[in-house]
Amino acid sequence: MTVKIKDIPKNERPRERLLAYGVEKLNNEELLSILLKSGSKNLSAKDLANRLLKEVGTLTKLSGINYQVLKKIKGIGEAKACTIITAIELGRRISQDNSSLYNIQITNSQIVFEYFNNMFYGKKQEYFYCIYLDNRKVVLDTKLLFIGTINQSLVHPREVFKEALLLSASSIICIHNHPSGNIVPSKDDLELTERLVKIGLLMGIRVIDHIIIGNNNYYSFMENGVI
Repeated sequence: MTVKIKDIPKNERPRERLLAYGVEKLNNEELLSILLKSGSKNLSAKDLANRLLKEVGTLTKLSGINYQVLKKIKGIGEAKACTIITAIELGRRISQDNSSLYNIQITNSQIVFEYFNNMFYGKKQEYFYCIYLDNRKVVLDTKLLFIGTINQSLVHPREVFKEALLLSASSIICIHNHPSGNIVPSKDDLELTERLVKIGLLMGIRVIDHIIIGNNNYYSFMENGVI
């Protein structure tokens, strides 16, 4: 038999528990039930939250879910699906404040990986970013330049170096993700990097690294001696 929220003792209801004990004391099911606000015809909000977690599998997988997948789960309509993906995206933006690299000195590839790793999680396409640095390797700006399969025809050096010239950057770090999780550079990755490095040398703007991120790991062209 389905137990409705109103049938649960008041001090055991998710919202009341949040107010009494703090949000960190709630389990995943309770947090989701608060987001959902209400259940469906035959399920309470807690039961629906439990169903959602079982369908998805883990919170890690939930963070990469999209609207279309959510709508296929019985009991999740348009409003609930929009609420969930909005909460996920807001959490991602909070955890990865795009201003946090500004004025930071980049001394190793790990700093870049830690900044971009969460940003790339769950992305189904490749995202190509450039970090522009001054002569002390302090970040001037970070730009998303391309979305899609990374190849020489899509990632045009003109766009990469145009931003560098506008910022009077001394050097560049390129970053992109591999949605497959495989961080080994592809042939296109290698050819593009070689091309950017050569153009950078001619322009006096060094490409000091190209970092590929996937499956909570990274490949650095600089660390592997490719640059």
